Amino acid sequence: MDSHNLRRLFEAYTTIAVLGLSNKKHRESYATAKYLQEQGYRIIPVNPRFEEILGERCYPNLRAIPERIDIVNCFVRSDRILPVAEEAIAVGAPVLWLQLGIVNEEAARRAGAAGLEVVMDRCIMLEHKRLLAQ
Repeated sequence: MDSHNLRRLFEAYTTIAVLGLSNKKHRESYATAKYLQEQGYRIIPVNPRFEEILGERCYPNLRAIPERIDIVNCFVRSDRILPVAEEAIAVGAPVLWLQLGIVNEEAARRAGAAGLEVVMDRCIMLEHKRLLAQ
């Protein structure tokens, strides 16, 4: 996905479900979610092991979230992405974002065929900083 389309995603969508978000401050998922939260995005933690992260209620899965999700940002291993993509399709999220190092072509194909925009193997925080941070 080119810079123009990435910028469009950041400007159009404000609610980001962060799948695999950790409550440990030294983890990449925590730093990324905290950064996005500080930039004004609504962060929804998704991790069945926690009740709350970054002051937000944590949900066990995407289906449990009672509000619209714009971007599903994934911090889970590549081999666990296909069910996540199916769940993102089921809840009607318009964007599936796989973090740096996460690649699953089958999941990307299925999500794309269902109409989702897919960003794969890119860090959402680094892309936001590169395109929008002042």
